[in-house]
Amino acid sequence: MEIWQAILANRLLCAAFIAWFVAQVLKLLIEAWRSKKLELNLLWSSGGMPSSHSSTVCALATGSAMLYGLSSFEFAMSAIFAMVVMYDASGVRRETGKQSKLLNLILESDISEWASLETFDENLKELVGHTPLQVTSGAILGFLIAWYYVC
Repeated sequence: MEIWQAILANRLLCAAFIAWFVAQVLKLLIEAWRSKKLELNLLWSSGGMPSSHSSTVCALATGSAMLYGLSSFEFAMSAIFAMVVMYDASGVRRETGKQSKLLNLILESDISEWASLETFDENLKELVGHTPLQVTSGAILGFLIAWYYVC
């Protein structure tokens, strides 16, 4: 029981988790509104609007700045971590999603009979990265949640 009390007393950890959770729920609601159907699996998926990766790491960096100061080791580490995660989400992972989309089109076409040499039980996941708007929206969400929760 002491472990849970210690974890729940860690405002920085809680702010990051809340930012992730809120972003995932918003992603579910936005997609449900857009597609007119509720897909609960989006609560655990990557990609989409807003970026839960960005909201999580920005909440962590913002909370670190607020609790330990801008010149602290904790802020420096979390800020660099946030930059790497957001760069990756909008760069490498976004390109991976584009490649998956193209490969899925090839595998679905008649031209791709060669693909039968390899067993593909399901399509490759296309929604793995984020647009700059999705990353920015997630970052703003994380900042606001940390600002509210940590203050």
